[in-house]
Amino acid sequence: MKEVLIVVDMQRGFLEPGYPLYCGDAVREKVIPAVKSMIEQKLKEGAKLIFTQDWHQPDDPEFKMWPRHCVAGTEEAEIVPELASYEGIHIHKTRYSAFYNTNLDQILKEIAPDKVTVCGVCTDICVLYTVADLRNRDYPVEVHEKCVASFDPEAHEWALKHMEKILGVKVIR
Repeated sequence: MKEVLIVVDMQRGFLEPGYPLYCGDAVREKVIPAVKSMIEQKLKEGAKLIFTQDWHQPDDPEFKMWPRHCVAGTEEAEIVPELASYEGIHIHKTRYSAFYNTNLDQILKEIAPDKVTVCGVCTDICVLYTVADLRNRDYPVEVHEKCVASFDPEAHEWALKHMEKILGVKVIR
């Protein structure tokens, strides 16, 4: 079985203190080790690894809604050091879905995975919209609850339920 693991936005700007969209200590302590373990497991099983990264221009319209974050080429936009040594494909994205104005669709068509596992942050934002677009392309998708997180626990729970009940994602609890 061919599998792809998409690691969504595991970046310093979301997972290290001092940045405006830091998800918090609890998220950092929970999700980084879980994602690291998931990457190691999936690589042993032969999965292809894809990292997405928020990658904004300094004048991105998104900054009207969110604080300025993950500007292209800055330290804040880097993958967290705990995961940076893993080799994979990097997708730089400017919107919530990793498909918007990227080559992710083409990459997945070339790999033709039987399953896509998604992990990362934030469950209710970039994970959700990427998962929705995967399902809209009819990929079987799996999300492990321990490998996703958000700064908003209620929205995190809502997103997991939505992915499972509306999008048909296999959520591993």
